[in-house]
Amino acid sequence: MSNYTAGVSATDIRMLTPSELAAWRGLLVVHSRLFLALDRELEEAHGLPLRAYEVLLHLEDAPVGRLRMTELAASVLLSQSGVTRLVDRLEHDALVRREPCEEDRRGHWAVLTDEGRRLFQEARPTHLTGVRRLFHARLDGDDLAALARCWEAVVPGSTA
Repeated sequence: MSNYTAGVSATDIRMLTPSELAAWRGLLVVHSRLFLALDRELEEAHGLPLRAYEVLLHLEDAPVGRLRMTELAASVLLSQSGVTRLVDRLEHDALVRREPCEEDRRGHWAVLTDEGRRLFQEARPTHLTGVRRLFHARLDGDDLAALARCWEAVVPGSTA
C-alpha cells in the first residue's frame, strides 16, 4: 500500500463522479496538447523547446537576469536534476551561464547571457501568438476570469 492510501480502507475510497473525472481529464489533456503544440512551434521556428523558453522567460523576468538554480527549478516545475540538465544544454548553447553564489559556495546562479536574451526576444512573439491562438481565442473574457479563479482556488498564488 502506498503512503497516500495508508490507513484508508477500500470502502473509504470513492470513485470520481463523471463531472470530477471530466474536469480532471480535461485539465490533463488540455495541458498536454497545448504544451506539445507550443513546444513544436518554438522548436520549428527557433530551435528552442518550450521548457528552455520557460527558463529564459524566468531569467528575463528575474532581477539582473539571474536566479538561484533551486529557484529556477521551482519556477519551471522541474526537479533539481532536471533543471540542472536543461541548464547544462542552455549553457552549452551559450544562452545561460552559471556563476557561483558568493554567499553560499555550494549554490550557483543561472544567468541569462546576451545571446539568451536575444533568442528569447526573437522567440517571444511566436510563443505569445501561439498561446493566444491555441488558448485565449477559444475562450471569452468571462471564461478566462473563471479559469483564473479556479486555478487560484486549487493552488493559491498560481495566477500571480
